[in-house]
Amino acid sequence: MHHQPAEARVGVDEAWPAWLKAEFAANGRNPQVGSRLLSVSDRVRVWHLSLAPGERLPVHCHVLDYFWTALSPGRARSHYHDGRTQERSYQAGDTAHYRFGPGERMLHDLENIGDQALSFTTVEFLDSANAPLPLAQS
Repeated sequence: MHHQPAEARVGVDEAWPAWLKAEFAANGRNPQVGSRLLSVSDRVRVWHLSLAPGERLPVHCHVLDYFWTALSPGRARSHYHDGRTQERSYQAGDTAHYRFGPGERMLHDLENIGDQALSFTTVEFLDSANAPLPLAQS
């Protein structure tokens, strides 16, 4: 399954709380698409994402082609830059692929709304149509 995201125009839902609207405004270039960066090569960035029940990954920005694979079953909620709020269930092995054209990006958060830990592996492709967003120096 391939998704072609549109240019990210932040159209937050007016019903969202002020802190979430502010996070979208502040994190338009946040490259932290996982909990921990596991590996970087000249071709890919490999991330691990693990969320305990009730935990969330703040708003972050995707500009690179990528895929994620769920490592555990669970349930999550995401808010998107176009104002959507989506809840979905995951099974271990669920995978989705995303492709971004020049200038396209996607902003969203991810909150574990289930009762067990939720884990993913995300792989970003550095040879995408867009340059990678710079990672914070640790």
